[in-house]
Amino acid sequence: MGKKTSPINVMVDDETKKEATEILKEVGLSMSTAINLFLKQVINHNGLPFEVSRKPNEDTLRALRAAQDIIDNPDKYPTYHSREELKASLLSDDEV
Repeated sequence: MGKKTSPINVMVDDETKKEATEILKEVGLSMSTAINLFLKQVINHNGLPFEVSRKPNEDTLRALRAAQDIIDNPDKYPTYHSREELKASLLSDDEV
């Protein structure tokens, strides 16, 4: 007797399903087989079997550059030794 199977319902947009089905058909796989292969690879890798990355937007890039500048030039930036010191600085009218 084979392993017991369980259904999975996945919602994808029509175009994605159509394109993926065509590609999988070309390589001789059904959608079900491809999803099973993917899930087996998730188990084998103990996570996603590929890198998930996204190109950062300009706000994120600007923040990363600012953070790197703080790391590279710590003397250019104020430091605080307590919450009270930070709060006093934030509430003051003085420019830093």
